[in-house]
Amino acid sequence: MIDKLEFFIALAREEHFGRAAEMCGVTQPTLSAGIKQLEDQLGVMLVKRGSRFQGLTPEGVQVLTWARRIVGDTRSMREEMRAAKHGLSGRIRIAAIPTALAMVARLTTPFREKHPGVTFSVLSRTSIEVLSLLGNLDIDAGITYLDNEPLGRVTSVPLYDERYQLITAAGNEYSDREHVTWEEVSSLPLCLLTPDMQNRRIIDQHLADAGVQVRPTLESNSMIVLFSHIRTGKWSSIMPLNLAETFGFSEPIRAIPIVEPDARHAVGLVTAPRDPHTPLVQALLDEAVALAGNLRLEAEAKLRQSSNR
Repeated sequence: MIDKLEFFIALAREEHFGRAAEMCGVTQPTLSAGIKQLEDQLGVMLVKRGSRFQGLTPEGVQVLTWARRIVGDTRSMREEMRAAKHGLSGRIRIAAIPTALAMVARLTTPFREKHPGVTFSVLSRTSIEVLSLLGNLDIDAGITYLDNEPLGRVTSVPLYDERYQLITAAGNEYSDREHVTWEEVSSLPLCLLTPDMQNRRIIDQHLADAGVQVRPTLESNSMIVLFSHIRTGKWSSIMPLNLAETFGFSEPIRAIPIVEPDARHAVGLVTAPRDPHTPLVQALLDEAVALAGNLRLEAEAKLRQSSNR
């Protein structure tokens, strides 16, 4: 029955029989027959019938929740048996919001040093996509915001607080300041992430709270595009402190704290709320806890250095 449940999960995700069959590596007739057999076994209709996919029946929606749980538990069992026999191995699939991508290496590098048989797949996705992929069993873990928009049922490990800075070239307005306000930043030609990104929604909300509205002169879903425009000296941007530090901005680019307020939003690792987790996911959660501790110690050390100046 497990293969039929996987067919059903793929169909619910793709909403198209042909694409679902392709994702499962079978022909469309094989997938359709498998779902029909599942319906016969359960005694209910799962899919609204028609010339094309028309959605799930109410019973189908209920079965989908059980299907994800059963398939997830089956994968956990198989992985646990493999780990018991051969040690940790396999692929970990991670999706991260763009502003957290630079932090992923702090998690994956020490993990792979401990478990060299593990490989990684890392995707850049919006916060909404991260949760959708997690719910559909398409990823093993996500890195996203924890406190700004509803997460639903997940297991989470807070990693760090995202704080915001004006990134601008030396010689631009406010570039010689120790800090700027959200209202002041609004007057600059800004390049920002696209509105479908939660980081952008957070920035828009802080600007709105300051009584201003910004229409960026450039929007992109790529941090590389934003960085390249900042380096021309013609654009400024608003980015998290940890991201600016990771990319090592130096002269003639300045990173200036934005205050009033000095906003903070938690970012962390999220996984499906399964008990027990697969050995790979549990090891990743343990690594995230260790990383969070290291990041906290680093932040405390920087604070002490700053207060001693």
